[in-house]
Amino acid sequence: MWEDDANKNGGKWIIRLRKGLASRCWENLILAMLGEQFMVGEEICGAVVSVRFQEDIISIWNKTASDQATTARIRDTLRRVLNLPPNTIMEYKTHTDSIKMPGRLGPQRLLFQNLWKKRLNVP
Repeated sequence: MWEDDANKNGGKWIIRLRKGLASRCWENLILAMLGEQFMVGEEICGAVVSVRFQEDIISIWNKTASDQATTARIRDTLRRVLNLPPNTIMEYKTHTDSIKMPGRLGPQRLLFQNLWKKRLNVP
């Protein structure tokens, strides 16, 4: 998804949750997105939930990482609609930084996609 034009200059808010909270938070997030509660126009690209062994992760992707006012509005709306405690750690990461991070799936995923495209003879 990073290589999509709508995402290449964007980023994502990452929220790590203790087990058992993801279902409620995910439902609230989707309802907030459908209800346009974020009030940032077409800025939101999507959301991801990742159920892990020890924790769950919810992320929401936006188009313009450099727009600090918009990323702050998204953060504040996330806190409100997910009913997060004030001490909840929320991390914002640009897609460019995510791709560069060693040990993450970003570069491997891109490599896999490129190899797959070559195999299928797709530009």
